[in-house]
Amino acid sequence: MHLVKKLLIQSKYYDTVENFEDLFSSHPNYPSLFAITDSLNMLNIDNVAIKIPKEQFVELPEIFLTLYKNEMVLLFKGQELVILEDEKGKKTKLIFNEFLLDWDQVIIAIEPNSEKQLPILNKYKWLSYVLPVFVLILSSVYLNENTVNSFFLLATSAVGLIISVFILQEKFDIKTVLVSKFCNLKPEASCDSVIKSDQGHITNWLGFTDLPLMFFGINFFTLLMHPIESLGIISGLSLLAIPFLVYSVWIQEAKIKKWCLLCLVVSGIIFLQGLSLLFYPISRVVADLSVGLPAYLFSTVLIFSGWMLLKPVLEKEIEATKEVNKLKRFKRNFKVFQSLTKEVKSEIALHKLKGIEFGSPNFSTNIILFLSPTCGHCHKAFEDAYTLFRRYPESVYINVLFNVNPENEQNPFRRIVEKLLMINLIDNMKGQEALIDWHMNKIGLEKWEEKWNVSGRDMLVNNEIYNQYNWCMENELNYTPVKIVNSKFFPNEYEISDLQFFMNDFEEEFEFHYKKIAQ
Repeated sequence: MHLVKKLLIQSKYYDTVENFEDLFSSHPNYPSLFAITDSLNMLNIDNVAIKIPKEQFVELPEIFLTLYKNEMVLLFKGQELVILEDEKGKKTKLIFNEFLLDWDQVIIAIEPNSEKQLPILNKYKWLSYVLPVFVLILSSVYLNENTVNSFFLLATSAVGLIISVFILQEKFDIKTVLVSKFCNLKPEASCDSVIKSDQGHITNWLGFTDLPLMFFGINFFTLLMHPIESLGIISGLSLLAIPFLVYSVWIQEAKIKKWCLLCLVVSGIIFLQGLSLLFYPISRVVADLSVGLPAYLFSTVLIFSGWMLLKPVLEKEIEATKEVNKLKRFKRNFKVFQSLTKEVKSEIALHKLKGIEFGSPNFSTNIILFLSPTCGHCHKAFEDAYTLFRRYPESVYINVLFNVNPENEQNPFRRIVEKLLMINLIDNMKGQEALIDWHMNKIGLEKWEEKWNVSGRDMLVNNEIYNQYNWCMENELNYTPVKIVNSKFFPNEYEISDLQFFMNDFEEEFEFHYKKIAQ
Protein backbone atom coordinates (compact mmCIF):
# COMPACT_ATOMS: atom_id res chain seq x y z
CA MET A 1 0.00 0.00 0.00
CA HIS A 2 2.91 2.34 0.76
CA LEU A 3 4.06 2.13 -2.87
CA VAL A 4 0.65 2.95 -4.35
CA LYS A 5 0.23 5.87 -1.95
CA LYS A 6 3.61 7.21 -3.00
CA LEU A 7 2.71 6.78 -6.68
CA LEU A 8 -0.50 8.77 -6.06
CA ILE A 9 1.46 11.55 -4.37
CA GLN A 10 4.08 11.60 -7.16
CA SER A 11 1.23 11.82 -9.69
CA LYS A 12 -0.34 14.73 -7.73
CA TYR A 13 -3.42 12.90 -6.41
CA TYR A 14 -2.89 14.32 -2.93
CA ASP A 15 -6.57 14.33 -1.93
CA THR A 16 -7.17 10.67 -2.79
CA VAL A 17 -4.46 8.95 -0.72
CA GLU A 18 -6.62 8.32 2.37
CA ASN A 19 -9.63 7.29 0.26
CA PHE A 20 -7.47 4.80 -1.62
CA GLU A 21 -6.20 3.32 1.64
CA ASP A 22 -9.77 2.74 2.84
CA LEU A 23 -10.96 1.24 -0.46
CA PHE A 24 -7.90 -0.96 -0.92
CA SER A 25 -7.76 -2.34 2.64
CA SER A 26 -11.48 -3.23 2.50
CA HIS A 27 -11.40 -4.72 -1.00
CA PRO A 28 -12.55 -8.40 -1.14
CA ASN A 29 -9.48 -9.24 -3.27
CA TYR A 30 -7.01 -7.45 -0.95
CA PRO A 31 -4.02 -7.29 -1.46
CA SER A 32 -4.05 -8.35 -5.15
CA LEU A 33 -3.22 -6.30 -8.25
CA PHE A 34 -6.91 -6.27 -9.09
CA ALA A 35 -7.66 -4.71 -5.69
CA ILE A 36 -5.24 -1.90 -6.58
CA THR A 37 -6.66 -1.20 -10.04
CA ASP A 38 -10.28 -1.58 -8.91
CA SER A 39 -9.72 0.88 -6.04
CA LEU A 40 -8.13 3.34 -8.47
CA ASN A 41 -11.10 2.94 -10.81
CA MET A 42 -13.52 3.74 -7.99
CA LEU A 43 -11.57 6.95 -7.39
CA ASN A 44 -11.90 7.80 -11.12
CA ILE A 45 -8.14 7.65 -11.61
CA ASP A 46 -7.21 6.51 -15.11
CA ASN A 47 -4.91 3.52 -14.78
CA VAL A 48 -3.68 0.53 -16.71
CA ALA A 49 -2.40 -2.88 -15.61
CA ILE A 50 -0.73 -4.66 -18.47
CA LYS A 51 2.13 -6.94 -19.48
CA ILE A 52 4.68 -5.03 -21.56
CA PRO A 53 7.28 -6.49 -23.97
CA LYS A 54 10.81 -5.73 -22.83
CA GLU A 55 11.48 -3.94 -26.12
CA GLN A 56 8.91 -1.27 -25.18
CA PHE A 57 10.37 -0.53 -21.74
CA VAL A 58 12.01 2.72 -22.89
CA GLU A 59 8.58 4.04 -23.96
CA LEU A 60 7.09 3.66 -20.48
CA PRO A 61 6.46 6.69 -18.19
CA GLU A 62 9.04 7.90 -15.69
CA ILE A 63 7.29 6.38 -12.67
CA PHE A 64 5.02 3.34 -12.31
CA LEU A 65 4.45 0.20 -10.26
CA THR A 66 5.86 -3.04 -11.55
CA LEU A 67 6.75 -6.61 -10.59
CA TYR A 68 10.46 -7.35 -10.21
CA LYS A 69 11.48 -10.84 -9.11
CA ASN A 70 7.81 -11.47 -8.16
CA GLU A 71 7.82 -8.47 -5.80
CA MET A 72 5.90 -5.23 -6.22
CA VAL A 73 8.20 -2.20 -6.52
CA LEU A 74 7.88 1.45 -7.44
CA LEU A 75 10.09 2.22 -10.44
CA PHE A 76 11.67 5.58 -11.27
CA LYS A 77 13.05 5.50 -14.82
CA GLY A 78 16.04 7.64 -15.73
CA GLN A 79 18.08 7.96 -18.91
CA GLU A 80 20.28 4.91 -18.41
CA LEU A 81 19.25 3.41 -15.07
CA VAL A 82 16.24 2.70 -12.88
CA ILE A 83 15.65 3.17 -9.15
CA LEU A 84 13.49 0.50 -7.53
CA GLU A 85 11.80 1.15 -4.17
CA ASP A 86 10.26 -1.77 -2.28
CA GLU A 87 7.43 -1.77 0.27
CA LYS A 88 9.90 -1.18 3.13
CA GLY A 89 11.36 1.91 1.46
CA LYS A 90 14.64 0.28 0.43
CA LYS A 91 15.99 1.65 -2.87
CA THR A 92 18.09 -0.19 -5.46
CA LYS A 93 19.80 1.31 -8.53
CA LEU A 94 20.18 -0.83 -11.66
CA ILE A 95 21.17 -0.16 -15.24
CA PHE A 96 18.52 -1.01 -17.85
CA ASN A 97 20.03 -4.28 -19.04
CA GLU A 98 20.55 -5.56 -15.51
CA PHE A 99 16.96 -4.68 -14.56
CA LEU A 100 15.41 -6.24 -17.68
CA LEU A 101 16.97 -9.65 -16.93
CA ASP A 102 14.69 -10.20 -13.89
CA TRP A 103 11.80 -7.90 -14.83
CA ASP A 104 8.41 -9.64 -14.78
CA GLN A 105 7.05 -7.13 -17.36
CA VAL A 106 3.76 -6.47 -15.50
CA ILE A 107 3.14 -2.78 -14.78
CA ILE A 108 0.50 -0.57 -13.16
CA ALA A 109 0.61 3.00 -14.41
CA ILE A 110 -1.72 5.94 -13.71
CA GLU A 111 -2.44 9.12 -15.60
CA PRO A 112 -0.88 12.14 -13.80
CA ASN A 113 -3.41 14.52 -12.31
CA SER A 114 -3.83 17.65 -14.42
CA GLU A 115 -5.92 19.47 -11.80
CA LYS A 116 -4.15 21.82 -9.42
CA GLN A 117 -4.18 20.51 -5.87
CA LEU A 118 -2.44 21.83 -2.80
CA PRO A 119 -0.02 19.21 -1.47
CA ILE A 120 0.90 21.26 1.56
CA LEU A 121 -1.29 19.39 4.09
CA ASN A 122 -0.14 15.97 2.90
CA LYS A 123 3.50 16.77 2.26
CA TYR A 124 3.97 18.42 5.62
CA LYS A 125 1.73 16.18 7.69
CA TRP A 126 4.62 15.71 10.11
CA LEU A 127 4.00 19.29 11.25
CA SER A 128 0.99 18.00 13.20
CA TYR A 129 3.51 16.30 15.52
CA VAL A 130 6.08 19.09 15.67
CA LEU A 131 3.99 22.27 15.93
CA PRO A 132 2.22 21.52 19.25
CA VAL A 133 5.54 20.54 20.84
CA PHE A 134 7.22 23.63 19.42
CA VAL A 135 4.48 25.91 20.81
CA LEU A 136 4.84 24.34 24.27
CA ILE A 137 8.62 24.84 24.19
CA LEU A 138 8.25 28.51 23.23
CA SER A 139 5.69 29.01 26.01
CA SER A 140 8.05 27.46 28.58
CA VAL A 141 11.01 29.55 27.39
CA TYR A 142 8.88 32.69 27.59
CA LEU A 143 7.35 31.98 31.02
CA ASN A 144 10.36 30.44 32.80
CA GLU A 145 13.99 31.19 33.34
CA ASN A 146 16.13 28.85 31.23
CA THR A 147 19.77 27.91 30.90
CA VAL A 148 21.67 26.22 28.05
CA ASN A 149 21.39 22.91 29.94
CA SER A 150 17.65 23.22 30.54
CA PHE A 151 16.98 24.18 26.93
CA PHE A 152 19.11 21.26 25.71
CA LEU A 153 17.16 18.78 27.86
CA LEU A 154 13.84 20.30 26.82
CA ALA A 155 14.70 20.14 23.10
CA THR A 156 16.05 16.57 23.24
CA SER A 157 13.05 15.43 25.29
CA ALA A 158 10.76 16.92 22.64
CA VAL A 159 12.62 15.07 19.87
CA GLY A 160 12.52 11.89 21.94
CA LEU A 161 8.77 12.30 22.46
CA ILE A 162 8.16 12.63 18.71
CA ILE A 163 10.37 9.59 17.97
CA SER A 164 8.43 7.66 20.63
CA VAL A 165 5.20 8.39 18.75
CA PHE A 166 6.80 7.06 15.55
CA ILE A 167 7.79 3.87 17.41
CA LEU A 168 4.20 3.35 18.56
CA GLN A 169 2.96 3.98 15.02
CA GLU A 170 5.23 1.18 13.80
CA LYS A 171 3.91 -1.07 16.55
CA PHE A 172 0.30 -0.36 15.55
CA ASP A 173 1.02 -0.73 11.80
CA ILE A 174 0.37 2.95 11.07
CA LYS A 175 2.93 3.38 8.31
CA THR A 176 4.30 6.72 7.11
CA VAL A 177 6.60 7.28 4.15
CA LEU A 178 9.18 9.23 6.17
CA VAL A 179 9.49 6.67 8.97
CA SER A 180 9.48 3.70 6.56
CA LYS A 181 12.37 5.24 4.63
CA PHE A 182 14.35 5.93 7.78
CA CYS A 183 13.73 2.49 9.25
CA ASN A 184 15.02 0.76 6.12
CA LEU A 185 18.12 2.82 5.35
CA LYS A 186 20.26 -0.33 5.55
CA PRO A 187 19.56 -4.00 4.75
CA GLU A 188 20.20 -5.03 8.35
CA ALA A 189 17.79 -2.40 9.69
CA SER A 190 14.16 -3.23 10.43
CA CYS A 191 12.24 -1.23 13.04
CA ASP A 192 9.20 -3.45 12.49
CA SER A 193 11.10 -6.67 13.36
CA VAL A 194 12.52 -5.22 16.58
CA ILE A 195 9.42 -3.36 17.77
CA LYS A 196 7.11 -6.36 17.25
CA SER A 197 9.57 -8.89 18.62
CA ASP A 198 8.63 -11.07 21.61
CA GLN A 199 11.69 -9.62 23.34
CA GLY A 200 9.86 -6.28 23.60
CA HIS A 201 7.41 -7.34 26.34
CA ILE A 202 7.94 -6.53 30.02
CA THR A 203 4.47 -7.49 31.27
CA ASN A 204 1.13 -8.16 29.57
CA TRP A 205 0.20 -4.49 29.93
CA LEU A 206 3.61 -2.84 29.50
CA GLY A 207 6.22 -3.18 26.77
CA PHE A 208 9.53 -1.59 25.81
CA THR A 209 7.68 0.49 23.20
CA ASP A 210 5.73 2.21 26.00
CA LEU A 211 8.83 3.23 27.97
CA PRO A 212 10.23 5.92 25.58
CA LEU A 213 6.86 7.66 25.36
CA MET A 214 6.45 7.74 29.14
CA PHE A 215 10.09 8.60 29.85
CA PHE A 216 10.29 11.52 27.44
CA GLY A 217 6.72 12.57 28.21
CA ILE A 218 7.49 12.81 31.93
CA ASN A 219 10.76 14.65 31.24
CA PHE A 220 9.13 17.06 28.80
CA PHE A 221 6.25 18.09 31.06
CA THR A 222 8.51 18.38 34.11
CA LEU A 223 10.87 20.66 32.20
CA LEU A 224 7.95 22.77 30.99
CA MET A 225 6.98 23.47 34.61
CA HIS A 226 10.41 23.76 36.25
CA PRO A 227 13.17 23.77 33.62
CA ILE A 228 16.08 24.51 35.96
CA GLU A 229 15.03 22.75 39.18
CA SER A 230 14.41 19.43 37.38
CA LEU A 231 17.74 19.30 35.49
CA GLY A 232 19.51 17.12 38.03
CA ILE A 233 16.68 14.57 38.37
CA ILE A 234 16.23 14.10 34.63
CA SER A 235 19.95 13.92 33.88
CA GLY A 236 20.49 11.52 36.78
CA LEU A 237 17.68 9.17 35.71
CA SER A 238 18.98 9.24 32.12
CA LEU A 239 22.40 8.24 33.42
CA LEU A 240 20.85 5.38 35.42
CA ALA A 241 19.03 4.23 32.26
CA ILE A 242 22.28 3.62 30.33
CA PRO A 243 22.52 -0.09 31.40
CA PHE A 244 19.03 -0.63 29.94
CA LEU A 245 20.20 1.00 26.71
CA VAL A 246 23.12 -1.42 26.54
CA TYR A 247 20.70 -4.30 27.11
CA SER A 248 18.47 -3.01 24.30
CA VAL A 249 21.41 -2.82 21.89
CA TRP A 250 22.50 -6.34 22.90
CA ILE A 251 19.01 -7.74 22.21
CA GLN A 252 19.02 -6.20 18.73
CA GLU A 253 22.53 -7.46 17.98
CA ALA A 254 22.46 -10.94 19.53
CA LYS A 255 18.81 -12.00 19.71
CA ILE A 256 16.82 -10.31 16.95
CA LYS A 257 19.80 -9.65 14.66
CA LYS A 258 18.08 -6.58 13.23
CA TRP A 259 18.53 -2.93 14.09
CA CYS A 260 15.72 -0.56 15.01
CA LEU A 261 17.06 2.85 13.96
CA LEU A 262 14.29 4.65 15.84
CA CYS A 263 15.25 2.78 19.00
CA LEU A 264 18.91 3.67 18.48
CA VAL A 265 17.99 7.36 18.17
CA VAL A 266 16.07 7.12 21.44
CA SER A 267 19.05 5.44 23.11
CA GLY A 268 21.35 8.16 21.80
CA ILE A 269 19.15 10.93 23.20
CA ILE A 270 18.94 9.31 26.64
CA PHE A 271 22.73 8.82 26.64
CA LEU A 272 23.30 12.50 25.82
CA GLN A 273 20.84 13.59 28.51
CA GLY A 274 22.70 11.42 31.02
CA LEU A 275 26.05 12.97 30.07
CA SER A 276 24.63 16.46 30.70
CA LEU A 277 24.77 15.65 34.45
CA LEU A 278 28.56 16.07 34.21
CA PHE A 279 27.98 19.79 33.62
CA TYR A 280 25.65 20.19 36.60
CA PRO A 281 27.04 20.55 40.17
CA ILE A 282 25.93 17.84 42.59
CA SER A 283 25.26 20.46 45.28
CA ARG A 284 22.79 22.15 42.97
CA VAL A 285 21.05 18.83 42.24
CA VAL A 286 20.43 18.29 45.98
CA ALA A 287 19.27 21.88 46.47
CA ASP A 288 16.72 21.64 43.67
CA LEU A 289 15.17 18.38 44.86
CA SER A 290 12.54 20.15 46.99
CA VAL A 291 11.02 21.69 43.85
CA GLY A 292 12.11 19.31 41.09
CA LEU A 293 11.13 16.03 42.76
CA PRO A 294 7.43 16.91 43.39
CA ALA A 295 7.15 18.23 39.82
CA TYR A 296 8.70 15.02 38.44
CA LEU A 297 6.43 12.80 40.55
CA PHE A 298 3.36 14.78 39.44
CA SER A 299 4.37 14.38 35.77
CA THR A 300 5.02 10.66 36.34
CA VAL A 301 1.55 10.07 37.77
CA LEU A 302 -0.04 12.20 35.04
CA ILE A 303 1.73 10.60 32.05
CA PHE A 304 1.71 7.02 33.37
CA SER A 305 -1.98 6.99 34.31
CA GLY A 306 -2.93 8.91 31.15
CA TRP A 307 -1.11 6.46 28.86
CA MET A 308 -2.42 3.41 30.70
CA LEU A 309 -5.96 4.73 30.17
CA LEU A 310 -5.40 5.80 26.57
CA LYS A 311 -3.44 2.77 25.36
CA PRO A 312 -6.25 0.16 25.57
CA VAL A 313 -8.62 2.61 23.85
CA LEU A 314 -6.15 3.06 20.96
CA GLU A 315 -5.56 -0.69 20.73
CA LYS A 316 -9.29 -1.39 20.61
CA GLU A 317 -9.85 1.31 18.00
CA ILE A 318 -7.04 0.00 15.78
CA GLU A 319 -8.31 -3.56 16.17
CA ALA A 320 -11.84 -2.39 15.43
CA THR A 321 -10.64 -0.66 12.25
CA LYS A 322 -9.02 -3.91 11.09
CA GLU A 323 -12.19 -5.85 11.84
CA VAL A 324 -14.31 -3.28 10.00
CA ASN A 325 -12.07 -3.64 6.95
CA LYS A 326 -12.47 -7.42 7.10
CA LEU A 327 -16.25 -7.02 7.29
CA LYS A 328 -16.16 -4.56 4.39
CA ARG A 329 -14.27 -7.13 2.33
CA PHE A 330 -17.01 -9.64 3.11
CA LYS A 331 -19.75 -7.13 2.27
CA ARG A 332 -18.05 -6.13 -0.97
CA ASN A 333 -17.86 -9.72 -2.15
CA PHE A 334 -20.15 -9.97 -5.20
CA LYS A 335 -21.18 -13.54 -4.40
CA VAL A 336 -22.35 -12.45 -0.95
CA PHE A 337 -24.32 -9.58 -2.50
CA GLN A 338 -25.94 -11.92 -5.04
CA SER A 339 -26.91 -14.42 -2.35
CA LEU A 340 -28.95 -11.72 -0.58
CA THR A 341 -30.90 -10.61 -3.66
CA LYS A 342 -34.34 -12.03 -4.52
CA GLU A 343 -35.89 -12.60 -7.92
CA VAL A 344 -38.73 -10.37 -9.11
CA LYS A 345 -41.75 -12.50 -9.96
CA SER A 346 -43.65 -10.17 -12.33
CA GLU A 347 -40.59 -9.12 -14.35
CA ILE A 348 -42.33 -8.66 -17.71
CA ALA A 349 -45.04 -6.45 -16.20
CA LEU A 350 -42.36 -4.49 -14.31
CA HIS A 351 -40.46 -3.54 -17.44
CA LYS A 352 -43.67 -2.34 -19.10
CA LEU A 353 -44.08 0.38 -16.46
CA LYS A 354 -43.07 3.84 -17.70
CA GLY A 355 -41.39 6.21 -15.29
CA ILE A 356 -38.80 8.97 -15.34
CA GLU A 357 -35.72 7.49 -16.97
CA PHE A 358 -32.02 8.31 -16.77
CA GLY A 359 -29.66 6.62 -19.24
CA SER A 360 -30.40 3.61 -21.43
CA PRO A 361 -32.08 0.33 -20.35
CA ASN A 362 -29.37 -1.45 -22.36
CA PHE A 363 -26.73 -0.51 -19.78
CA SER A 364 -25.18 -3.12 -17.47
CA THR A 365 -26.64 -1.74 -14.22
CA ASN A 366 -30.41 -1.22 -14.22
CA ILE A 367 -31.90 0.45 -11.14
CA ILE A 368 -35.67 0.64 -10.69
CA LEU A 369 -37.00 2.69 -7.78
CA PHE A 370 -40.56 2.90 -6.50
CA LEU A 371 -40.72 6.17 -4.56
CA SER A 372 -43.21 8.29 -2.69
CA PRO A 373 -42.99 12.12 -2.48
CA THR A 374 -43.52 12.03 1.30
CA CYS A 375 -40.86 9.41 2.07
CA GLY A 376 -37.62 10.70 3.59
CA HIS A 377 -35.75 7.49 2.76
CA CYS A 378 -36.82 7.94 -0.87
CA HIS A 379 -34.82 11.17 -1.02
CA LYS A 380 -31.63 9.31 -0.12
CA ALA A 381 -32.36 6.34 -2.39
CA PHE A 382 -32.85 8.60 -5.38
CA GLU A 383 -29.86 10.80 -4.53
CA ASP A 384 -27.59 7.75 -4.22
CA ALA A 385 -28.87 6.35 -7.52
CA TYR A 386 -28.50 9.67 -9.31
CA THR A 387 -24.96 10.14 -7.92
CA LEU A 388 -24.08 6.69 -9.24
CA PHE A 389 -25.58 7.58 -12.62
CA ARG A 390 -23.52 10.79 -12.79
CA ARG A 391 -20.39 8.85 -11.93
CA TYR A 392 -21.03 5.99 -14.39
CA PRO A 393 -23.15 7.59 -17.16
CA GLU A 394 -22.31 4.79 -19.62
CA SER A 395 -23.18 1.96 -17.24
CA VAL A 396 -26.11 3.01 -15.03
CA TYR A 397 -29.78 3.23 -16.00
CA ILE A 398 -32.43 4.50 -13.58
CA ASN A 399 -36.20 4.19 -13.92
CA VAL A 400 -38.11 6.08 -11.22
CA LEU A 401 -41.65 4.79 -10.59
CA PHE A 402 -44.12 5.58 -7.81
CA ASN A 403 -45.99 3.65 -5.15
CA VAL A 404 -48.80 6.09 -4.40
CA ASN A 405 -52.47 5.24 -3.88
CA PRO A 406 -54.31 6.81 -6.85
CA GLU A 407 -57.67 6.58 -5.04
CA ASN A 408 -56.57 8.95 -2.28
CA GLU A 409 -57.61 12.30 -3.74
CA GLN A 410 -57.05 13.98 -0.35
CA ASN A 411 -53.31 13.38 -0.54
CA PRO A 412 -51.77 16.61 -1.92
CA PHE A 413 -48.59 14.72 -2.81
CA ARG A 414 -50.48 12.49 -5.24
CA ARG A 415 -50.66 15.63 -7.38
CA ILE A 416 -46.82 15.79 -7.31
CA VAL A 417 -46.60 12.32 -8.86
CA GLU A 418 -49.20 13.20 -11.48
CA LYS A 419 -47.35 16.39 -12.42
CA LEU A 420 -43.98 14.63 -12.53
CA LEU A 421 -45.26 12.01 -14.95
CA MET A 422 -47.05 14.64 -17.06
CA ILE A 423 -43.90 16.78 -17.32
CA ASN A 424 -41.90 13.67 -18.16
CA LEU A 425 -44.42 12.67 -20.86
CA ILE A 426 -43.89 16.06 -22.55
CA ASP A 427 -40.11 16.30 -22.02
CA ASN A 428 -37.96 13.65 -20.33
CA MET A 429 -35.20 16.17 -19.50
CA LYS A 430 -37.71 18.45 -17.74
CA GLY A 431 -39.09 15.42 -15.91
CA GLN A 432 -35.60 14.66 -14.61
CA GLU A 433 -35.11 18.27 -13.45
CA ALA A 434 -38.47 18.32 -11.66
CA LEU A 435 -37.65 15.04 -9.91
CA ILE A 436 -34.25 16.35 -8.82
CA ASP A 437 -35.90 19.54 -7.51
CA TRP A 438 -38.23 17.47 -5.34
CA HIS A 439 -36.00 14.69 -4.01
CA MET A 440 -32.57 16.35 -3.97
CA ASN A 441 -33.04 20.13 -3.90
CA LYS A 442 -36.11 19.72 -1.61
CA ILE A 443 -37.55 23.13 -2.50
CA GLY A 444 -40.89 22.38 -0.81
CA LEU A 445 -44.43 21.80 -2.05
CA GLU A 446 -45.48 25.42 -2.73
CA LYS A 447 -42.28 26.48 -4.51
CA TRP A 448 -42.16 23.23 -6.47
CA GLU A 449 -45.76 23.58 -7.72
CA GLU A 450 -45.12 27.22 -8.58
CA LYS A 451 -42.01 26.31 -10.59
CA TRP A 452 -43.47 23.20 -12.24
CA ASN A 453 -47.00 24.39 -12.91
CA VAL A 454 -48.80 21.95 -15.22
CA SER A 455 -52.53 22.26 -15.72
CA GLY A 456 -55.05 19.61 -16.68
CA ARG A 457 -55.05 15.84 -16.30
CA ASP A 458 -53.95 13.13 -18.68
CA MET A 459 -55.57 9.66 -18.95
CA LEU A 460 -52.27 8.00 -19.88
CA VAL A 461 -50.64 9.44 -16.77
CA ASN A 462 -53.56 8.44 -14.58
CA ASN A 463 -53.47 4.87 -15.93
CA GLU A 464 -49.74 4.70 -15.38
CA ILE A 465 -50.11 5.69 -11.71
CA TYR A 466 -52.68 2.90 -11.31
CA ASN A 467 -50.43 0.37 -13.07
CA GLN A 468 -47.44 1.20 -10.89
CA TYR A 469 -49.48 1.10 -7.68
CA ASN A 470 -51.20 -2.17 -8.65
CA TRP A 471 -47.88 -3.82 -9.48
CA CYS A 472 -46.66 -2.97 -5.97
CA MET A 473 -49.85 -4.30 -4.38
CA GLU A 474 -49.70 -7.54 -6.39
CA ASN A 475 -46.15 -8.09 -5.16
CA GLU A 476 -47.07 -7.12 -1.57
CA LEU A 477 -44.86 -4.05 -1.62
CA ASN A 478 -46.69 -1.68 0.70
CA TYR A 479 -43.65 0.46 1.49
CA THR A 480 -41.17 2.83 -0.16
CA PRO A 481 -38.54 3.00 -1.39
CA VAL A 482 -38.66 -0.27 -3.31
CA LYS A 483 -35.25 -0.91 -4.89
CA ILE A 484 -34.75 -3.31 -7.78
CA VAL A 485 -31.38 -3.84 -9.47
CA ASN A 486 -31.07 -5.92 -12.64
CA SER A 487 -34.52 -7.44 -12.08
CA LYS A 488 -33.72 -8.50 -8.51
CA PHE A 489 -34.88 -6.99 -5.24
CA PHE A 490 -32.06 -5.02 -3.68
CA PRO A 491 -31.02 -6.43 -0.24
CA ASN A 492 -31.78 -4.32 2.82
CA GLU A 493 -28.24 -4.93 4.11
CA TYR A 494 -26.87 -2.62 1.40
CA GLU A 495 -27.30 0.98 0.30
CA ILE A 496 -27.63 2.00 -3.35
CA SER A 497 -24.27 3.77 -2.98
CA ASP A 498 -22.66 0.35 -2.34
CA LEU A 499 -23.31 -0.57 -5.98
CA GLN A 500 -20.12 1.31 -6.90
CA PHE A 501 -18.19 -1.69 -5.57
CA PHE A 502 -19.88 -4.06 -8.03
CA MET A 503 -19.76 -2.09 -11.28
CA ASN A 504 -17.08 -4.36 -12.78
CA ASP A 505 -19.05 -7.45 -11.72
CA PHE A 506 -22.24 -6.13 -13.31
CA GLU A 507 -20.30 -5.35 -16.49
CA GLU A 508 -18.86 -8.86 -16.64
CA GLU A 509 -22.28 -10.38 -15.91
CA PHE A 510 -23.86 -8.23 -18.63
CA GLU A 511 -21.22 -9.20 -21.22
CA PHE A 512 -21.60 -12.89 -20.32
CA HIS A 513 -25.38 -12.80 -20.86
CA TYR A 514 -24.96 -10.77 -24.05
CA LYS A 515 -22.52 -13.32 -25.50
CA LYS A 516 -24.80 -16.16 -24.39
CA ILE A 517 -27.77 -14.60 -26.23
CA ALA A 518 -25.61 -13.94 -29.30
CA GLN A 519 -24.65 -17.64 -29.44
